Amino acid sequence: MNTQDKVIAIIAEQALMDPSDIKLTDTPELLGIDSMGLVETIFGIEEAFDIAVPFNANEPSESDFDISNVAAIIKAVDRLVKEQA
Repeated sequence: MNTQDKVIAIIAEQALMDPSDIKLTDTPELLGIDSMGLVETIFGIEEAFDIAVPFNANEPSESDFDISNVAAIIKAVDRLVKEQA
């Protein structure tokens, strides 16, 4: 399973959706993922990829982790995996 499939599976689980219904352009808000769900998603990503995500739940816009849409999250995870390898 590649990064994209893994991230989409984690997001789909939080959004209570089928992974095939998740589009790369979808935002967490559009998928119905609230701030708590976002934190759960970040934890899931950290666990699945064995990385530390620089995400501040209190100040998401201040985090060095782009959560603007699914594609951005995948790109950010790829970057972190490379940096932390």
